[in-house]
Amino acid sequence: MRFMKMQGAGNDFILMENLDGSIDPAAYPRLAARLCSRRLSVGADGMMILEPPRQGGDVRMAFFNNDGSVGEMCGNAARCVSRYAVERGFGRGGEVRIETTAGLVTGRCVSKRMYTVRLNDPSVIDLHRSVEVEGVAYDCSYLELGDPGIPHAVVLRDDWRGIPEERLREICRAIRWDRSFPKGANVTFCRVDGENSVDARTFERGVEDFTLACGTGCGSTVTALTLRGLVSGVNTRITMPGGTLYVTVTPEGDTARDIMLTGPTTLVAEGEILDEEL
Repeated sequence: MRFMKMQGAGNDFILMENLDGSIDPAAYPRLAARLCSRRLSVGADGMMILEPPRQGGDVRMAFFNNDGSVGEMCGNAARCVSRYAVERGFGRGGEVRIETTAGLVTGRCVSKRMYTVRLNDPSVIDLHRSVEVEGVAYDCSYLELGDPGIPHAVVLRDDWRGIPEERLREICRAIRWDRSFPKGANVTFCRVDGENSVDARTFERGVEDFTLACGTGCGSTVTALTLRGLVSGVNTRITMPGGTLYVTVTPEGDTARDIMLTGPTTLVAEGEILDEEL
């Protein structure tokens, strides 16, 4: 089995093609869990498998988290797939339409390494949903991008960088599993650290830990902050440990649309899977 390793702002992925149907889709979860396991295999935050389109797109992306669970969509994965697809002629004029579980996503080439994707519009927005962890109340903005939606809890807290990493991880894990979020949630702690600039870190479900970047987390964070009047939502800069991404969103009353995520993509390696346990 051939594969490519890509990363976008430190969010790393294994990409494989299954355009000819040679891989049984029933094997996807086990394949993802094995190949994404660091030290035991290639290692990655997630795996995307390209399939023939079914609903008028140029290509279909099946996305799986690090633990083998299905992911509705992943923004940085979609940006990486956009580059892969554009460079292999799937789309036209530097654009590609990607079918995902959460809906159709459009990717566009900005420059050789910079790609923009239009994330799924929010299907749920609740700007204030309180979650209590060990007696401390955290005011979360809860959003779901797409339908079925990717759940995100955005916690605005100016002092989050002063919280020790292990303690922050415990808090994020508790919020991620809180019953306020029936689907669970990706959890992003953030602060506005300048004019139209945000500093953030995301704990991702499926990975069950912090990742260096989260594309849909960035989109959800900027959307929430825009609707709360704290950033402009026009090319808002959001800094994560793996790099810098930019988000533009169009607010419409108490909701929003056209969440555009822009950032770098990197081709890391390509080769053949030789894992004897597979």
